[in-house]
Amino acid sequence: MKVRQISVFLENRRGRLYEVCSLLGEAEINIRALTIAETESFGVLRMVVNKPAAAIDLFRKHHITANLTDVVAVEVPDKPGGLAEVLKVLSNENMNVEYMYGFVEKFSEKALLVFRFDDPERACKVLASAGINVVGEKEILSL
Repeated sequence: MKVRQISVFLENRRGRLYEVCSLLGEAEINIRALTIAETESFGVLRMVVNKPAAAIDLFRKHHITANLTDVVAVEVPDKPGGLAEVLKVLSNENMNVEYMYGFVEKFSEKALLVFRFDDPERACKVLASAGINVVGEKEILSL
C-alpha cells in the first residue's frame, strides 16, 4: 500500500511557505504530514494531504512546481528502539531509505512514519512479511 506525497519546490524567501499553505487552506485541502528540506536558495516541501490530485491541480494553476511521489506509511512501535526495529528489517533486506518523516497525528498507539524508498512495492512486501503494518492512503486520508 502506497501513499501519494506531494513535493513542492519553493524559493527560499520570506512568505513563500505561507503562500503555499494559504492556497491549500483556501481550497479546503488539509495537510496530514509534512517536512521541509532547504538550501540557501530553495526548499523542498514534502507533504501528505487529504486531496492530493486537487493540490497538484491547484499548484499547477498557480505556477508552483510540484509533483506526486509514492511513499510508504508505516506503523512504528512508539517506544525506545521502535524505529530501529523497523529499520533492521529493511537493512536485512538491503532496502535503502531515501528519506523519512513523522506524522503530526497518531493513527493508533503506534507512531506513523512516512518513508521514501527506491522500490516502494518491494518495501511494502518486506515490511508486511515482517509483520509491520503498512498503512494505506485511505487510512491516512481519514485521520
